[in-house]
Amino acid sequence: MAYDKDHETQYCFPAINSSCIKGTRSSFEHNIIYIFVLLLSAWTVFLNLLVIISISHFKKLHTPTNLLILSLAVADLLIGLIVIPIEGIKQIETCWYFGDTYCGLFVIIVRLLLSTSLSNLVLIAIDRYVAVCYSLLYPQKITITKTLTSICLSWFCCSVYNIWYVISNGYFNISEKTMCYGQCMVLITPAWRIIDLIFSFLFPCTVIITAYLRIFYVAHQQVKVINSQMNGVKCVMEVSVRRKSESKAALTLGIIVTAYLLCWIPFYICSLTKTTTISSTTMTLLVWTFHMNSGLNPIVYALFYRWFKISVKHILTLRIFQPASSLMDIFTECHS
Repeated sequence: MAYDKDHETQYCFPAINSSCIKGTRSSFEHNIIYIFVLLLSAWTVFLNLLVIISISHFKKLHTPTNLLILSLAVADLLIGLIVIPIEGIKQIETCWYFGDTYCGLFVIIVRLLLSTSLSNLVLIAIDRYVAVCYSLLYPQKITITKTLTSICLSWFCCSVYNIWYVISNGYFNISEKTMCYGQCMVLITPAWRIIDLIFSFLFPCTVIITAYLRIFYVAHQQVKVINSQMNGVKCVMEVSVRRKSESKAALTLGIIVTAYLLCWIPFYICSLTKTTTISSTTMTLLVWTFHMNSGLNPIVYALFYRWFKISVKHILTLRIFQPASSLMDIFTECHS
């Protein structure tokens, strides 16, 4: 019996002649992707919400470094709340049903959150650089006010840049630039490829990598000096403890930065490569690997920050609703 595949062809918009062909998925694939997206979204939102509540609620956690972690957690939470579900719908349906305007807005949101995450990592690297390399000047150079100002400027600049980027590349007229109707594709002009490569990739990555190389070099030198001067003097011991604490914080945040860059760099390199050289499956895997990174950071905090474990315990047991719970000294419990 002959089988005509043409009868199985489905279109995203059957009433439109220029509609894209709708991809076919079995019910098994559909269910697996749906469950994966649902679990990843819930996991990312829940864990980053714990980070946000912890740092926002407990006064003792209101430090410059933690404010940067808070900003990063907000970006990660929005990725789990907005980006992952919509990206999941694209994967399940294989068509974009929301029109050109929402495609442009979605691209703005995705790029804003990704670029803001990267800018937060730049600020974290600078914060750790000053804390380790100029520890005596750190309280004067890095204050709560300066950090909040830096975070606000970061979000504002990223918003302006990405709105400009999307409008310049015509993302609000997608149907006029694609071969068929029903796609939300990334179309970048050659000039913007170079601009974006510099400002969204080379410059921030160079700053981050340079800062952390310097941090670990200086930390290593400080440990050698402290070990050579260990003569039982109390002040030397106090300096040693403080330096070790700063180095541990730098190491923890360095792991987060490394994980982020390992997910981000391959995706960015592939996105700049001609589509003929990179399969759609590879790009899809890289996209989801990158989104999964947003749910990874809280796990790193749980592994290395005891204050996070304790604050989560207080949140889940609803002890944060007790009177004056925000004034609780988390760090005292860490050492008890």
